Amino acid sequence: MTSVAEIAGALAGYDPQALGVDDVRAFLARLAAPAVVTQSERIALRDALGRVLAEAIVSPVSVPPHDNSAMDGFAFDGALLQGDASIDTSVSLRVVGTALAGAAWRGTVGTGEAVKIMTGAMMPAGLDTVIPQEFCNIEGDAVRFPAKVLRRGDNRRFAGEDLMQGQPALQRGERLSPAALGMVASLGLPMVPVLRRLRVAYFSTGDEILSLGEVPREGAVYDSNRYTVFGLLTRLGCEVIDLGLVRDDPGSLESALRRAATEADAIITSGGVSVGEADHTRAVMQQLGDMAFWRVAMRPGRPMAVGRIPRRGDGEGAAVLFGLPGNPVAVMVTFLAFVRPALLQMMGCNEACAAPPPLLRATSVGAIRKKPGRTEYQRGWVQTVPGALPEVRIAGNQGSGVLSSMVEANGLVVLHHDQGSVAAGEPVDVMMFDGMV
Repeated sequence: MTSVAEIAGALAGYDPQALGVDDVRAFLARLAAPAVVTQSERIALRDALGRVLAEAIVSPVSVPPHDNSAMDGFAFDGALLQGDASIDTSVSLRVVGTALAGAAWRGTVGTGEAVKIMTGAMMPAGLDTVIPQEFCNIEGDAVRFPAKVLRRGDNRRFAGEDLMQGQPALQRGERLSPAALGMVASLGLPMVPVLRRLRVAYFSTGDEILSLGEVPREGAVYDSNRYTVFGLLTRLGCEVIDLGLVRDDPGSLESALRRAATEADAIITSGGVSVGEADHTRAVMQQLGDMAFWRVAMRPGRPMAVGRIPRRGDGEGAAVLFGLPGNPVAVMVTFLAFVRPALLQMMGCNEACAAPPPLLRATSVGAIRKKPGRTEYQRGWVQTVPGALPEVRIAGNQGSGVLSSMVEANGLVVLHHDQGSVAAGEPVDVMMFDGMV
């Protein structure tokens, strides 16, 4: 297993006191690589939302299994639309039957005849075109429609148009979305092979932190970080192990980290990774594991610790540790920017699935002050503008301890490392929250 020092040595210009956002992501991709989950299980499709496929799913059938109508209308042989100058105004066909979805129509259709057909019904033999019923006039047992409203083959779905039998439907490492569940169901498969859930243990540190239900005291704050981390991990589909609030003393911290390394694949802590004299977390992490301590060139969220804590006893390998800052917004930003992609990689997601979400381009409503040399993530509210780029405005107080503006926001305005101040009306990049928080 590659050590933390070896990973750092592979990064050009690595500086733990001024580490760029891109270097953090590159480092964590290497750190997470040996910790990818490999154990799998077969589960019911209804329970598989958000799970990662352990193997490719190959279609056992063609979808759809037969040519069928894409519209309610009338099916006929489209050959009569071609090369016949006598039908330059309208077409009249005699209706000889009705084809319903779920059963084949067994009659025969001659020249100048049509079959009334429902959406999804099998196309009768010899027929290849459907005229939607809204274009038609019914005259007794005949249907008439303008000749110029469609071409031969219109409104017919081909057998296997979605998937052909034997074709891969989903690849190993894909996360099962609602659309993917529907696709698997369309193949008639009630069970799917998935990787086991990633186990993530987390706890908060600090003597100034109160658990919920404790009586308020001067200088103390309630523990919000455990609940935001719980929500982020649950949304990601992890198996979460809440180790609670750990007091800032070496014995308690060592016990919590050893337990976490034994029970989990990854560990997330909040607080105690800065250089404060009362913070023992750094020292205990360094004593137990192979660690790196960073000052990341970003705002919010400068201090961060990453590394591995070996398992004890019969356990093999090590748990990957992410030591996040203590401020509530900094915890969320560093999780979204760095930890989430690393955990997706550890879950067994393929490269596309584990990549950070694409950034949305939006116009800044107001001016934003920024100096080059660090990446900033400012909470913002994005709204659509007809005929133009979406607009984004900064949402409330941007302090790293102010959760209310995180609640008000629907994305993070990403101001890149070399970027300077933004004038009103200039475009910016936004990391949208939908599906992440």
